[in-house]
Amino acid sequence: MIKSMTGYGRNSTVVDETRITVEVRTVNHRFLDLSIKLPKTLLYMEEKIKKLARSFFKRGRIDVFVSIEGEGLNKKKLNVDWDLLDQYMEKLQLIQERYSLEKHFTIRDIIQLQEPFSIEEQSDESNEFENQLIHTVSRAMELVSEMRLKEGESLEKDLSERAENLHRIVSMLDEHRHIVTEQYKDRIKKRIDEHLNNLAIDGDSRIIQEVAILAEKGDITEEVTRLYSHIQQFLRALEKTEPIGRRLDFIVQEMHREVNTIGAKSNDVKISEWVVLLKSEVEKLKEQSQNVE
Repeated sequence: MIKSMTGYGRNSTVVDETRITVEVRTVNHRFLDLSIKLPKTLLYMEEKIKKLARSFFKRGRIDVFVSIEGEGLNKKKLNVDWDLLDQYMEKLQLIQERYSLEKHFTIRDIIQLQEPFSIEEQSDESNEFENQLIHTVSRAMELVSEMRLKEGESLEKDLSERAENLHRIVSMLDEHRHIVTEQYKDRIKKRIDEHLNNLAIDGDSRIIQEVAILAEKGDITEEVTRLYSHIQQFLRALEKTEPIGRRLDFIVQEMHREVNTIGAKSNDVKISEWVVLLKSEVEKLKEQSQNVE
């Protein structure tokens, strides 16, 4: 069963007076790319969350957002640098005396002095809170995995149908290529007869060799055989349980290479039409394969 790389999951829990909310979003990416957004007081948990994410996801861009609400974790403490504040007050008093200023300083004036004051967030780093945080993240990731698996079912069906359609077109091309080969040989023989009139070519090994080379240039047997093989590999890969996205990407690239070679070799109108259809189907396979984990 394959998985899509796109998904979304959200989970929330309350620990004492603190609500933990986790959102996980995943989108397509060639590799596993993790981005963890945490409050400053929880940055020490980043590596644990990344390790958890790696156990759920093997490929894709994974964005994890953790937000905290309530008083349990985000308690704040006002700190005062008394030495610095004493210096401020001393200097301000000197300024007032030196310039004969009548205004007296109020508490509001003092609070506006930012440097002596700082606000410190106090975090509750209890094991209970950490366990609940990991559990909340894990559940959000489970929801994402369920969505990715559900979308993967539709994706697998679409990929399988397109691969079967590709096989059908290749089969028609394979049947037709035998006719084209005979027609090609007849055309070569006719042109030789026209140019050499009654000259017998049976004894002329050079002419026979040239005819063989020309026939070989238009032969697409190997390309068709490899296309059959690639399609079977593609269908077998869809049955695997491990991540197969990169494998599908590689197989589709090989399919594209063979189709291009067939198009370059053949000068038959019908085969050229089928090559256009093959390119279209392979391109659709490529687009959909990029959604697979």
